[in-house]
Amino acid sequence: MKRKNLVLALAILSSLALAACGNSGKTETKVSAETEATTEKATEKVAEKASEKASEAAGEQKASNFSVSDKSLEFTTENLALESVDSSIFGEKDLTVLNVWGTFCGPCIQEMPELGEWQRSLPDNVQIIGLVADVAGKEDADHIELANTILDKTNAHFTNIIPNNDFAELLSGVVGVPTTFFINKEGKIVGKPIVGAQVPKYKAFVEEYLKTLAS
Repeated sequence: MKRKNLVLALAILSSLALAACGNSGKTETKVSAETEATTEKATEKVAEKASEKASEAAGEQKASNFSVSDKSLEFTTENLALESVDSSIFGEKDLTVLNVWGTFCGPCIQEMPELGEWQRSLPDNVQIIGLVADVAGKEDADHIELANTILDKTNAHFTNIIPNNDFAELLSGVVGVPTTFFINKEGKIVGKPIVGAQVPKYKAFVEEYLKTLAS
């Protein structure tokens, strides 16, 4: 009888031990799954934060690209036809591409056909204006004639104006031509000027700026 009881007790203990082992395995599996889920969530949060920071940085960079000068560019001068022009011309469009060039400058002249073609395809709220840096006032007939000849030959029929003292501050920062500025309708410079004949960059700037107006 005692032997039977011993066998029965051992059988019960063995069953309990097996049950305990089985429960232990399930618990470990459950804990492991929960740990993996927690890790995945933490990873997702880190990725989301990184994405948010990247978006913020991109937004800040874009805002920097289109920062606006404190002062407006104000002037009264003449165009190459010796007609009076003043800074109110900026108010006619949302954006003006102001291309500073010289009659002595090969790259300036080489990009003129492309600028002329671009001017003809621009949206109604954008314009190109040339500023002929080496024309020394309206009395400088030789350079005025040369500039007009260049524009005619390159089919670049957009407004070109003659610099005077009103442009002294703007031109003091020009290290070479062509240099292209972007002016909003308040006459303020938007972003940084582009130095060199780089029409694709002018176009990209205008395209991105117009997106900010539409948003």
